[in-house]
Amino acid sequence: MANKIVLDLETQKEFAEVGGRSAHSKLRVSVCGIYDYESDHYQCFDEKNLTKLGEMLQSADLVIGYNIKQFDFQVLQPYLNFSLDTVPTLDLLEEVEKILGHRIRLEAIAQATLGVGKTGTGLRAIELWKQGRLDELKSYCLSDVKLTREIYEFAKKNGKLLFQDFFEVREIPLTILEPAPRLNTIVQSSLF
Repeated sequence: MANKIVLDLETQKEFAEVGGRSAHSKLRVSVCGIYDYESDHYQCFDEKNLTKLGEMLQSADLVIGYNIKQFDFQVLQPYLNFSLDTVPTLDLLEEVEKILGHRIRLEAIAQATLGVGKTGTGLRAIELWKQGRLDELKSYCLSDVKLTREIYEFAKKNGKLLFQDFFEVREIPLTILEPAPRLNTIVQSSLF
């Protein structure tokens, strides 16, 4: 089995606090949740512990997420001493957008595909951070990781995802291939 990681992160601030959507690096990581296929384990990293996460990402055969390239990686990049562009990545939102020509919220796909939705919102996660309610924040982040993992596994098994389009459920044909394991991967530690 390939060394795969599902990733989602939450931020300390919202775009309105940092000058708009071009200021990802100013959002700051509050927590980053992952599911590691190799260990069959969910875990959260806070801002102080991103070095270990960086090492895991560098050795991964595939990092899976939803809007991971345009959001999560942009927020996470300032903490690392290597480019996340070098990490093999499957961005499920990017794949959906290639097929449909537009973006679909994770909530819409989760509800139609799995029959369950998110347990909160990114703005609510920021409130939890500011209130110091870290256990609730980690739980919310890991619930999004679980949803993303289940959506990925559904697409891999069934060759499609579903989403609610006004009054009907529509299909998105999506072929997911298993990545080849990396050979002789050198892991460098990250900074911060």
